[in-house]
Amino acid sequence: MTAQTLDVNTVTGLVADAAAAPSLHNAQPWAFRYLPDAGVLRLYADLERALPRTDPDNRGLHVGCGAALLNLRVAAAAAGLAPVVRLLPDPECPEFLAEVRLCGTGPPDAALARLGPAIRRRHSSRFPFREETLPATVRETLREEALAEGAELLFPGVWHVQSILQLVRDAEGREALAPDVREETARWAHTGSTGDAGAADGLGAEAFGPRQGRLSVPVRDFAVGRPLPGRGWALFEQEPNIALLGTAHDGPGDWLSAGQALERVLLRATTDGLVASVTSQPLEWPEIRWAVRDPLSAMAHVQMVIRLGHGPDGPASPRRPVAELLDVL
Repeated sequence: MTAQTLDVNTVTGLVADAAAAPSLHNAQPWAFRYLPDAGVLRLYADLERALPRTDPDNRGLHVGCGAALLNLRVAAAAAGLAPVVRLLPDPECPEFLAEVRLCGTGPPDAALARLGPAIRRRHSSRFPFREETLPATVRETLREEALAEGAELLFPGVWHVQSILQLVRDAEGREALAPDVREETARWAHTGSTGDAGAADGLGAEAFGPRQGRLSVPVRDFAVGRPLPGRGWALFEQEPNIALLGTAHDGPGDWLSAGQALERVLLRATTDGLVASVTSQPLEWPEIRWAVRDPLSAMAHVQMVIRLGHGPDGPASPRRPVAELLDVL
């Protein structure tokens, strides 16, 4: 398939898969521009969908856009394409995050193509998981997926997991004292069903999951103190399977790589029958972010906290129509 035969309908399908990626508060902070004559698809940050209180440095925005980029690569490989990616191609335009030449000359990436069916099945699950330890072989497979994207995946020990939970409590306490952060979360986290509201972004109450009877897993409470009729309590796993995703450096390019690694790990987990939830809650406060990392690890900068296991699938979050995301020049 050449650039000349790659029609807009094909590109529309690729962008729809890209937009199934997770993002902070499901803000979906991405935009795409297709240049048919060159066979190039460009990824931009949609800064109108940034979260200035929760994510003042746009680190989370870049991670989400990186996840969308990985989905795009997976969908392209599944379609028999061999995309060539350049990150941050224009230093004068920082919101121009990546340029993807869709029809490279190499063979499609078979490992990525196998992840294609998981794109639409992957949903965050904020429900209790079974009390089961992940086998060493599963952990190693997920580590390899992260490493393939230039990131590290670390499974901390019991003492470190407890430390992370304490940092989550600390972050929640800080949010409780920051009305601007709470208001920003409430803007994107709807106390009604997203289906009833006709929302195309954000999170509906059905995605919040139950309240924790005791804080034993790092799951953000998107209700942020608001009453939610009918929402119950539940006991979550006492020894959760927690992974830290991190990078050696901490700039925009590293955040994009972390986002690609995150989504690759999540898609592989979905393929292997696992469910997951992610949180950056203790990473959103510079005063405590440094404490999330393992001091015995070479991982310099933690970019995401991931919870993995076996349990109920989470509900699908709403998605914006591709017509709002894609411009064709």
